[in-house]
Amino acid sequence: MFWLSLGLKLVLTAGIVVSASVVVERSGPLVGALVVTLPVTVWPAYVFLSLDHDATYIAASALSGLAVCAASAVFMLVYLVLAQTRGLIASLLAAVTCWIGLAWLVRSAAWTVGSAALLNLIVYSACLWLSRHFREVTVPRVARQWYELPLRTALVCALMGAVLGLSHWAGPGATGMLAVYPISTTCTMLILHTRIGGRASAAVIANGLWGILGVCGGLLALSMTILPLGKATALALTLAIPVTWNLSVWLTRHRCSRAGATRRPAS
Repeated sequence: MFWLSLGLKLVLTAGIVVSASVVVERSGPLVGALVVTLPVTVWPAYVFLSLDHDATYIAASALSGLAVCAASAVFMLVYLVLAQTRGLIASLLAAVTCWIGLAWLVRSAAWTVGSAALLNLIVYSACLWLSRHFREVTVPRVARQWYELPLRTALVCALMGAVLGLSHWAGPGATGMLAVYPISTTCTMLILHTRIGGRASAAVIANGLWGILGVCGGLLALSMTILPLGKATALALTLAIPVTWNLSVWLTRHRCSRAGATRRPAS
């Protein structure tokens, strides 16, 4: 079961991240960000956990993951601010260090569903406001070499495999943290920063903050519904909520862009 879980997560994550990197170059930061923030690692993790544990365990794990998700917003904000002037290594190391420290701090507290949801609402609202000026950047066209897509896939698989390996050998507390670590976002930073530059990569991450909100909503639903509704229904909601949320964000931004384009000629 471990190897099946590992293989499935590697395939899903690599496919989404590599596809999103191509989408960013063709469709802009918003669409790429909404693709990469789909729950391609979180949802399979809880599906496989549900095969080995009861609903009470999954509810507690989802609540812990929901609280730790607040650290992901700060992780993304730190990266996108530093990426404006710093290189990949400095920006990513600072962001990852910040995530680790905040995740351990969050896990040391006792959370209820309400307090964890409120924490995410406050943190994401602040990070979205602080990152609002970094979202709109023109992504440069860069010629792609034949080896780049296989290399991107290998990079994502290597990072994903390392994180999953650590979670397999670590204790349950560390495993709960690693289950919601933003692997796809980290891989996106690694790929895009060197390819299209720090400012354009930061624009994708800034837009991705909207997408991670959907993942938080899915974890909230999982922690609240798995006991009364059962595993199948709760896990279905955990996937459906982020997907629906990302589509809603795209439609809203698309309509706003069209409305703005319509008003400009008239003025």
